[in-house]
Amino acid sequence: MRRRAFIRVLGGAAIWPVMTHAQQTDRVRRIGVLLNFTEDDPEAKERLAAFRQGLERRGWSEGRNIHLEYRFSAVNAERISALAKELVALQPDVILAHSPPSAAALQHETRTIPIVFVNVSDPIGSRFVASLPRPGGNLTGVLHLEASIVGKWLSMLKEIAPRVTNAALLGNRKASSFDYFLEFAQAEMPSLAIKLVPSDVETAADIERSIEMVARTPNSGLVLPPDSTTIAHRDLIIALAARNNLPAVYALRLFVEAGGLMSYGTDQNDMFRLAGSYVDRILRGDNPADLPVRAPTRFDTVINLKTAKALGLPVPPGLLVAADEVIE
Repeated sequence: MRRRAFIRVLGGAAIWPVMTHAQQTDRVRRIGVLLNFTEDDPEAKERLAAFRQGLERRGWSEGRNIHLEYRFSAVNAERISALAKELVALQPDVILAHSPPSAAALQHETRTIPIVFVNVSDPIGSRFVASLPRPGGNLTGVLHLEASIVGKWLSMLKEIAPRVTNAALLGNRKASSFDYFLEFAQAEMPSLAIKLVPSDVETAADIERSIEMVARTPNSGLVLPPDSTTIAHRDLIIALAARNNLPAVYALRLFVEAGGLMSYGTDQNDMFRLAGSYVDRILRGDNPADLPVRAPTRFDTVINLKTAKALGLPVPPGLLVAADEVIE
């Protein structure tokens, strides 16, 4: 069941005024899009719809005054590099980069074409920008999550499963801001009495081996930061967590919608709409070097009661009250 829907509608209306006049332009503008999804992934379709919505609210519509060039790389590093090269060769007016690997591949290919990123949590550490207020190059975008959010994940895990004393931070070090979250998590562990173990995974076999290893340690759980590798293998992760009776907290609600226990993170569709607003500003002449990296504006707590029941975990009233969505 969804909560706070009315508040969200009002908030959306305040933040995103609808354009009432047609975009004036003398040519069709070309926008490249590089996504770390497969083309048939429902999440890809939903994110792209939100991105187009963000553009349409500012007078840009596909087939009239913009043309979008889509490329879908999944989590194949070689494919990401090839598609980045392909998009840059088209000389689009601006490119949307989904995830750190996409942004890095595009940055390698061009230092002049503006790039707007989403799903990037550590743009400074990744050397995409010089600073959040003044990016200084051809990249800017929407910050995904600040490192401090890992404290929230760990506290949620402890709240729903008080006996948890060990947790694995599961992700691909090469394809995400894994260390960015790990460093903060290690600083938070003493106060939460949870021993955090980094678990670096790149393949389905790595994931299976890592989760089975975690399960051999009593009172263990899982923490999954945003990561294109774990997204691609989300069904496997959810099934292994259930089989091994492991409570898990995810950064992305799509895991909970697929059967995971709970999540806390940004509203992904809102991030893509925000990215659309930055693409609009660049198409109107703004320089990405001067456009501050935007902070996310919406965060969701999602809990799957069916999964909690299957794990034998009563959901504390505080978590239920805080939930934006409860899946029953």
